[in-house]
Amino acid sequence: MAFILRPCTTILLKNVRNISINCIQCASVVPFKLSDIGEGIREVTVKEWFVKPGDRVAQFDEVCEVQSDKASVTITSRYDGVVKTLHYNVNESALVGDPLIDIEVDEDTGQVVSKEKDATEKTDQSHQGSVAAESTDSREELLGKVLATPAVRRIAVENKIKLKDVPATGKNGRVLKEDIVNHIQKDNTSTSAGLKVTVGSSKAVPAKRYTKHMWKTMTKSLSIPHFVYSDECDVSSLVRLRDDVRSVLKNQGVTLTYMPFFIKAVSRALEKIPELNAWLDEESESIKIIEQHNIALAMDTSDGLVVPNIKNVQDRSIVSIAKELNRLQELGSKASLPLNDLTGGTFSLSNIGVVGGTYTKPVILSPQVVIGAIGRIQKLPRFDANGNVVAANILSVSWAADHRVVDGVTMAKFSNIWKYYVENPFHMTLGV
Repeated sequence: MAFILRPCTTILLKNVRNISINCIQCASVVPFKLSDIGEGIREVTVKEWFVKPGDRVAQFDEVCEVQSDKASVTITSRYDGVVKTLHYNVNESALVGDPLIDIEVDEDTGQVVSKEKDATEKTDQSHQGSVAAESTDSREELLGKVLATPAVRRIAVENKIKLKDVPATGKNGRVLKEDIVNHIQKDNTSTSAGLKVTVGSSKAVPAKRYTKHMWKTMTKSLSIPHFVYSDECDVSSLVRLRDDVRSVLKNQGVTLTYMPFFIKAVSRALEKIPELNAWLDEESESIKIIEQHNIALAMDTSDGLVVPNIKNVQDRSIVSIAKELNRLQELGSKASLPLNDLTGGTFSLSNIGVVGGTYTKPVILSPQVVIGAIGRIQKLPRFDANGNVVAANILSVSWAADHRVVDGVTMAKFSNIWKYYVENPFHMTLGV
């Protein structure tokens, strides 16, 4: 609780000059904690602050934007009041449950906060049990009463370092982030001093936010038995159709690539073979066939590979898919894809053709059962129906399926249906 002196009133006394009296009012300063934002996210990085100390905020006002290894999320205020402290700088990491900011709440809000605090304390007590006492003792032993930011305290707990052993260079003996990092490096150097290993110069590069999630998903994919099927398509008709309409759509602010046609062709093929639009439940050894075609797209961003998805492709036209793809690409370039765009994918596509290459072995994104990789379009000689050699636009494609639930015959049937629509794009709804 912080106590603040504020002008209260003026009292008039008989035969005495006006006397101004200051009274003490109680203003609650409460920590606004980072709440659970779902999908197993435990740590985020602060990308941008929308407030600063001294700003007044109301409930649902945007406070900051944070980035996890999966998505970008905007955090809003739960209280009405004045911002007192920001606990993190931009690009610093915060854990779920740690305070983001301190807010001096209004009097009415303070009563609500007090009730919430009581309820939270009761919940915490029932949840922690005997383990909490042991954890608290260990935490207090490491942290003690040393001045440090929440980020520094978290580093100390994770690395089991006593803050009192860290030489502090901050004001009033505060342990800075640089202090504890230097201390850890010094310990590592001391530990490895006896090892006679000669290495060249090196630089530690931390994994980017999206890369951390890719690390986990790709590691999990190693347990999936992949079956790969590859084919070629003559997309000369598709090339002509796209050239005819893309200038018209460009005037409408829509960039039309070949990808929307490939995505729609996947949806048309899934209508014929719905068991490939599914999630695998390994525990029950069964698959869950999903009605919505949420086609996921592997997208390279400055923060690593990310796989957003276009929802309900079965109900969309080519132009509608192109607009949605443009939106996802714009958000991806800013590393600001929301969680909703990154979850719920049922079937994945990867376009390696934009960087070159023909065939590849794509890696399945669990719990999905199939992924496709589109190669680049090449101008190659082919025989026409009369046996004459003609120049054709040839596209290569590779499909990887989970061989536990998808056999080669099914994958070949799916590929042939997809190939038919790609080679005959007029059979798909353009929506111009």
